[in-house]
Amino acid sequence: MDCSLVVVMTEEYDEELEAIKLRKLQEYQRRLQELEERERAQREFEAQKEAMLRAILTPEARQRLINLKLVRPQLAESLELQLIQLAQAGRLKIPVTDKELKMILAELYRRTRRDIKIKFYRR
Repeated sequence: MDCSLVVVMTEEYDEELEAIKLRKLQEYQRRLQELEERERAQREFEAQKEAMLRAILTPEARQRLINLKLVRPQLAESLELQLIQLAQAGRLKIPVTDKELKMILAELYRRTRRDIKIKFYRR
């Protein structure tokens, strides 16, 4: 094999390898940028949501919602969004007190709980 042919093949291989590395790097940078953008949008959304909840709920009711979020995060998230939607539609008396929030939670519990009945059949 000619030595110059080996050098040319090695150079082509190196150029191809560098091109692949560059494409991978650009892809990783694009993904990182998209991830950062999504995180920024999520932080903005959370900040707006917190500001709206501060206007809708009394401090005691907000504390109850925070406590609920620790125990049942999905329920708390759903309740937050429902409270915001109701307030924006004008269907909620503002500010919501702790007592009113307790009543809302009791109603939600009543609607969503499942009664489990076990029947025993004797032979």
